[in-house]
Order: sequence, then C-alpha cells, then structure tokens
Amino acid sequence: MDEIDRRLVVATQGGLPLVPRPYHALADVLGIPAAEVRARLAAMLDAGAIRRIGAVPNHYALGYRFNGMTVWDVDDARVDAMGEKIGALPFVTHCYRRPRHLPDWPYNLFAMVHCKSREDADRLVEEIAALLGPACRARDVLYSSRILKKTGLRIAG
Repeated sequence: MDEIDRRLVVATQGGLPLVPRPYHALADVLGIPAAEVRARLAAMLDAGAIRRIGAVPNHYALGYRFNGMTVWDVDDARVDAMGEKIGALPFVTHCYRRPRHLPDWPYNLFAMVHCKSREDADRLVEEIAALLGPACRARDVLYSSRILKKTGLRIAG
C-alpha cells in the first residue's frame, strides 16, 4: 500500500461521496484520474486490504425494526455445509460460524435477518430451522433493541 492508497482509504473510510460520480469526486481530491481510483480500489479488494465496497443501510430508517441475530447449535460435522446454505438465503444479510462457549453458550452458527414485523421475522426463522432440520439441536433469536455505532477500523488522516 503506497501513500496514494492510504489517502484513498482515509478518503473512503466514512463512505463514498454521495454524488452522481463518486469516483470522480475522489479523483479530484486525490489528484489522480477516476480510472486510477477504481483500479486502486479493485487492487486493494483483490489483495484483501479492503473487504468490500457496498451500501450500509440504516435498517430502522428503512422500516426494518425487527432485526434478529439467529443463533443455532448445529452439529460440528455439518455446520460449514449448513452455514453455506443459510448464508445463501436471500433474506440472510450475514452468516458465520463462531466457537461455542460451553456450558452457557452452545451456539456455533449465526445468521442475521431484518424484518418489518415480528411475524415476518418468526416466519424466516422457521424457514432457516426447516433448512437445518435435524442438524440443529437448539436455537434462539436475539432481537436488536437499539442501534450501536457501526464502523470498521479507522486510520488517522
């Protein structure tokens, strides 16, 4: 990562400019062509220096007030395969495996759903449960009660 890459990360870590041509706006700030902005971002994505470029919606502002982290106790021999299936569901925004913390926390598969009603959320949870079938031994849903600050790592300008 050179100095221009670092400046590009600093310029984008709070989000892309909300203008019709954000890469051109960044190019103007950095003093490089817009094509180079895109190429540098693509190279950093490929190298793993940045994970993704995407929108981060405020679910509450969009009317999604029933945001539930579903947690599942899935047979360890099947959790990776089942996680891929759950993560591929169009209504699951993120899905990942985490270590258990026995005896208090038996869950090893997590999947987030966002809904406008509790009934919709319950229906989606049941859809996940049906897909997991007998591979799942226990489950719960942890509903959000408030929004916490959501930011990634920030580097100083």
